[in-house]
This record gives sequence, C-alpha cells and structure tokens, in this order.
Amino acid sequence: MTDTLHWLVARYGLIAVFLGCVAEGESAAILGGFFAHQRIFVPWQAFAVAFAGSFTGDTLLFLAGRRFSSLPLVVRMRRKPGFRYANRLLRRYPNLFVFANRYIYGTRIVGGVVAGLSGIALWRFFLINGLSALLWASIFCGIGYAFGLGAERLLGAALHEHQRLLIALGGGVIFGIAAYLASHYGARHQGE
Repeated sequence: MTDTLHWLVARYGLIAVFLGCVAEGESAAILGGFFAHQRIFVPWQAFAVAFAGSFTGDTLLFLAGRRFSSLPLVVRMRRKPGFRYANRLLRRYPNLFVFANRYIYGTRIVGGVVAGLSGIALWRFFLINGLSALLWASIFCGIGYAFGLGAERLLGAALHEHQRLLIALGGGVIFGIAAYLASHYGARHQGE
C-alpha cells in the first residue's frame, strides 16, 4: 500500500501541487516543499509548479473579472462582503493590493475578480502578480522544505521513506481541514 502511495505521489504529486496552488493552496505548496526535502520531488520543480499554480489561479480569476463579469460565479462574488472590502483596498492601493492580495486572509479568490473588474492593465497585473507569486512560492515551499528538515531531525533516520510520506500526507490533510474550517467559520462570522 505505501509503495503504491509513494509511486502515486512521485508520479502525480507535482500535478496535485499545481492544482492545489491554483485553488488557494498554501498547504499544497508546503507539501511540495516537504516532498522536495524528502527527495520525492526535485526542489526546483516543486517551486516551479507552486509558482505556476499560484500565478495561474490569480490570473484566471483576474480574467474572469475582466472578460466574464456577467457569469453567475462573478455575480455571486460581487454580493459577498469581502468583495466590497477588496474593492476598497484596490481603489486605494492598486499595486500593493495586487501584490499582497494572496496574503490577505479571505481576499485571494475575490481579489483577482476585483482586480479584473477594476481596469488595471493586463501587463501590469501580470508583472505584479508574477512577482507576488514568486515570493509566495518561495515562502511556502521554503516552509515545507524546512519542515521536512525539522521532521527528519526530530524523528531521526528511524523512519523509512514511506512512513515520512504518510506523516506528510496526514499533516497536509489536517492542515487542509483546519484551513477549510477556518475559512468557513470566518466567512460565517464576517457576515454578522
């Protein structure tokens, strides 16, 4: 079972990191860094797919706001309280908002749409978003890589490769569930 799991992560894990980073995935980037430390992924490849996923996700949201503002998804986003907050921030600090959007809790998804609706030039968005995605991938892949180093030192060489893999996957699942619960709890209380 663990050999199969190891094979699946080694074979398709970078695709999962990319897709996770497209969809607001700090945990995916952290897991990418962790698996790079465990030599399941090549470190530069884990960083590259985390960067590409983050950049792609925000760019798709920007384009949704720019080109498809009448889609039901965009219309629903415009009704959310976070949309008004993101729009205020964007109008006051357009460059800083585009750069920092992925770091502000609760604004990443709606922030790309807000930027697309704002009239910011596409080349400007690409440049700022690219710089931000580089920093973001560096931070979160670096955290995962450092966590891998710390886990190895803490647990020692006694763990076999598959045991570290299972621990990382379990940690990623726990982190993902906690992030999901925090976002829904925060969204519920933000509307009050």
